[in-house]
Amino acid sequence: MITKTRCFWVSKDDQENVVRRHVEVDVEALAADHVRIRVSYSSLNYKDALAATGHPGVARQLPIIPGIDAAGTVLDGGDTNFRSGQEVMVVHPLFGTEVNGGYSEVVQVPSSWVRPLPEQLSARDAMAIGTAGFTAAQSVVELERHSIKPDDGPIVVSGATGGVGSCAVKLLSRLGFEVFAVTGKQEQAEWLKNLGASEVIGRSEVNDLTNRPLLSARWAGAIDTVGGGVLTTILRSAKPYSCVTACGLVGGTDLRLTVYPFILRGVTLQGIDAANISEARRGAIWSRIAGDLSFGDLSPLISEIDSNGLDDAIETMLAGKTRGRVVIKM
Repeated sequence: MITKTRCFWVSKDDQENVVRRHVEVDVEALAADHVRIRVSYSSLNYKDALAATGHPGVARQLPIIPGIDAAGTVLDGGDTNFRSGQEVMVVHPLFGTEVNGGYSEVVQVPSSWVRPLPEQLSARDAMAIGTAGFTAAQSVVELERHSIKPDDGPIVVSGATGGVGSCAVKLLSRLGFEVFAVTGKQEQAEWLKNLGASEVIGRSEVNDLTNRPLLSARWAGAIDTVGGGVLTTILRSAKPYSCVTACGLVGGTDLRLTVYPFILRGVTLQGIDAANISEARRGAIWSRIAGDLSFGDLSPLISEIDSNGLDDAIETMLAGKTRGRVVIKM
């Protein structure tokens, strides 16, 4: 019987400084409605990097084990419908933020947080997609829902080297869209084109600082992961009856624009919230990720590390130097 698990522990020292280290912690007794899982893979999201700093808006309590994504094998399903040896993944907005998350060799979570791993996906592939890829797929589904098609014109993706952005570039290109990838890392232009970007453009092209209420109509749709001035510019330069999805705020939370894009061009601004989506919709999107919204070969997106490399990977992400998806072998 497993009584201890090694994990990545974020806590405070006696001087109230946030510290990160690998420790062994006790595995609690299994509650009847919980599932015990041996974690094979997790992933590094920006939310995880913030939790590792003790950011109070993300890590709701300290100490905590971060990791909002996890996939592995059931060790003990208790009184639930999950069986030992079954491959599963953990999906829940509290995981890794309010309760201990996936940066642990063993996790114990309520059965309602556990989802069978789609047969078409390995645990590694599921974590390469993870919350970031799910958010990208959710955004693409919203473009579909607003009847945006490849013939309508180009789709712009901001923050294209990040987790959501790079997944969006790859998925949109596989669906036949002309994709304009926005990045401040021009050294990654070739990598983005290999993912499927038709054009790679700098941030200045989508960060118009003028007060013009409308700009030249360019985009049939957009997946914005940045917010702030970038989102404002994209909305002002969206084509009539386009759809712009928004899921990020690293560029700021203010949205300084008029209503003209909405009432003169019929533009839709669609917020994307991967945390609070209904379980029925979540399941439907994961089924599509395993089917007609497949990302294809994920290897160009992935940097794989083991758990000992987490601290360095977190610092790299906080410095804005990460590209694609970081997968963690636990």
